[in-house]
Amino acid sequence: MDINRITALVTGAASGLGAATASLLAAKGASVVGLDLQAAIAKCERTENIRYVATDVTDEDDVSAALNTIDSDQAPLRLVVNCAGIAPAARILSRQGTHELGLFRRTLEVNLLGTFNVLRLSSAVIARQTAHENGQRGVIINTASVAAYEGQIGQIAYAASKGGVVAMTLPAARDLARSGIRVNTIAPGIVDTPMLAAMGSEVREGLARDIPFPKRLAQPAEYAQLVVMIAEHDYLNAETIRMDGALRMAPQ
Repeated sequence: MDINRITALVTGAASGLGAATASLLAAKGASVVGLDLQAAIAKCERTENIRYVATDVTDEDDVSAALNTIDSDQAPLRLVVNCAGIAPAARILSRQGTHELGLFRRTLEVNLLGTFNVLRLSSAVIARQTAHENGQRGVIINTASVAAYEGQIGQIAYAASKGGVVAMTLPAARDLARSGIRVNTIAPGIVDTPMLAAMGSEVREGLARDIPFPKRLAQPAEYAQLVVMIAEHDYLNAETIRMDGALRMAPQ
């Protein structure tokens, strides 16, 4: 799939993985619609060819309204990248008591339900586009985590939500095959995002020591690079690709 002159929708586009992805896609000629919460958009650096729309990915009306702003006659929607997510930490049992049910529910709502909400609504728009010669109309790329496979202590809610994203990949690809839409997932390891940078250099260096090779944290730009590769590789479908430097997470 050629990224130039298409519309790409990126959630969580105001920071981290989403910001890096939106920026690279725009540099490659895509018209990017970046979804994020208004508070995050207000703080982000604006980039040419990225139009930000304040959106709660868990809200059906919000996502539908954002999709309705896309002019498919000018640049058809063919790529969707789900990066929006939260990563709370809480044990099932701790000195503070039991894991809050509300926190577990909210994590599933944002990471899993939000991903599905954008996937289902955007796939309906992509399915209306003109198919390429091989019948392809577009691709949807979701974001999981290595925590889906090796959730650490305190990651019960996060691991469950990302495990759900991985589990959706194959049935989603099968469901959307007849519409010419591919579905793939990226499962990053430890990425040097602004949230991680706030932990300080000592913590970040300690995390990097556990990575077999390359012995460093991943960069958001590398996630964005993988997004482009998946989009351009027309035979990649129903795959979850780990981007982790061969890391297998320890219990804590």
